[in-house]
Amino acid sequence: MPYVSRTPKPPYHAVVFTSINADVDHTEHVAMYGRLVERAQTHDGYLGIEPARNADGTGVAVVYFRDVESINAWARDPEHQVAKRKGRELWYSHYMIRICKVEREYGRPDHEPPPPTRRPT
Repeated sequence: MPYVSRTPKPPYHAVVFTSINADVDHTEHVAMYGRLVERAQTHDGYLGIEPARNADGTGVAVVYFRDVESINAWARDPEHQVAKRKGRELWYSHYMIRICKVEREYGRPDHEPPPPTRRPT
């Protein structure tokens, strides 16, 4: 999965999810995240995700969708609803969700990340 999502020309929408992990075991959380990313890729209107998580448990994920209707359809997905409930009740000590309309974009979308550096053995 590329870190920088390939999105269409604006307008489209972004769901910005910022969170702080609770001090609990996140084994189930990590597995659920993987399943949800795969599941989201099958949803009409899903455009991509750009996740980041720091060692201290703070993180942000930006999930791109074609339109608000696509966001609402994803919000109703049964497995996503289970994940949201567990997130509220168990996995996150804090979280915020912000829904934005992307009206303009610029940058280097053709840029590919460098290959991983080899560490000396």
